[in-house]
Amino acid sequence: MKRYERLASQIGDLIQRGDLLPGARIPAVRAACDAYGVSPSTVFRAYYLLERQGLIVARPRSGYFVSAATPGAPPHGAASTPNEPSKSVNISELVFEVLHSIKDTQTVALGSAFMSPEVFPMQRLGRSCALVNRSTDLAKMVAALPPGDDALRRQIALRYLMNGMVVHVDEIIITSGALDALTLSLQVLTRAGDEIAIEKPTFYAALQAIQRLQLKVVEIPVHPVEGHDMEALTQALDRRPIRACWFMTSFQNPTGARLSDTKKQALVELLAKYEVPLIEDDVYSELRFGSAPIRPAKFFDRQGLVLHCGSFAKSLAPGYRIGWAAAGRFAEQLERAKWMTTLSASVPAQRAIADYLEHGGYDRFLRNLRRELAAQQADMLSAIDRYFPAQSIATRPDGGYFTWVELPRHVDSLRLFEAALERGISFAPGPIFSASGEFRHHIRLNYGYPWSQETERAMATLGALAQDESLVSANLAGPMRQF
Repeated sequence: MKRYERLASQIGDLIQRGDLLPGARIPAVRAACDAYGVSPSTVFRAYYLLERQGLIVARPRSGYFVSAATPGAPPHGAASTPNEPSKSVNISELVFEVLHSIKDTQTVALGSAFMSPEVFPMQRLGRSCALVNRSTDLAKMVAALPPGDDALRRQIALRYLMNGMVVHVDEIIITSGALDALTLSLQVLTRAGDEIAIEKPTFYAALQAIQRLQLKVVEIPVHPVEGHDMEALTQALDRRPIRACWFMTSFQNPTGARLSDTKKQALVELLAKYEVPLIEDDVYSELRFGSAPIRPAKFFDRQGLVLHCGSFAKSLAPGYRIGWAAAGRFAEQLERAKWMTTLSASVPAQRAIADYLEHGGYDRFLRNLRRELAAQQADMLSAIDRYFPAQSIATRPDGGYFTWVELPRHVDSLRLFEAALERGISFAPGPIFSASGEFRHHIRLNYGYPWSQETERAMATLGALAQDESLVSANLAGPMRQF
């Protein structure tokens, strides 16, 4: 098929399956050009073909929409037919100490895993909540048990489509946040004692989940700029019985590293060669600073081996705890696992987010949020440059809301954490991001809060503490570097 015919066929298939309901808006021409890497003429020809087939209609000054009467569309919901030895994980006590400090509202939360609640459109979400609660049908509440609310799953499928991907609704399982999706994926793919590959450093919640499931880990180094060490991963796959990989390929927590499309494709192809599934933790990709969409590793998956896990907790509604997994060939197993564990995420929360995604201006909100985060990152990096030891190295990711700071090797981040906490300042010390307690002179800082005089003072205090003789045994000259 020609390119426009292939694009029309992909969108038409979603419509015929009922994943895109009558009246749903399909991606604008410019958005489709960016998402699929094609010219406007290709998109127009594809849309003209879909119009001739009676699948979509054009509305002046509004765009293209799925036709009210779609020929042949089935009702949705029909069944579709390294080198070093692995390590056990024991990290929870240290993590809980850090988490407890962040809950104190009097603490400057530079160590939080979330952005400021002030940045989210909570009033508009509240209107969506009130609307769906007034129209709640108890029968539909029960029907929304695994795999989840159909309206929300269709909205997620539409966002994949806007990113140049065709992900069928049947593959999408709604979960209680991304961590639920990630943990369920681990449960489906592994048994106690199995080995999995994780990042080094990695998000501490991954270590806690692994510890609870009694798994062993092989750590794959992540460079703040270049990302995952593919050679180390290849060696690990050659030498170890790895059952799955748990990686963040965009704005990795804590480093902020983002793999290029070329490297994401190479990662997927490498794992496919060994038939090892990838659990892709992708909760920050909507927080990119640029305008071009960021494709996950799942974009390159042709064998259904990538379980792509996302969430609205980081980009829209932190307290609603709504996430999902697009689980590829493992969707049915993951749905059954959901039945046998937490059963269902809050159905009213699912329906409220679905309503907001359809009517609330999510993309407009994201554009504003991305600008704010980019500005706050600049403020934090400037403060690090002014106040921190001269040898400090801070990452400059092009999205998300964390910077990973390497302090002089003499600084003990755990002692620094205790000293900072006494002064009402929290941060995330490096050892909680490693199964073996490494990164002792690293810290993760959160710039997801509006910059204020209080934040400026906290950064100055933290910088002064990092240069205190009781925490640092030597001061080495030299300018701060930024990746």
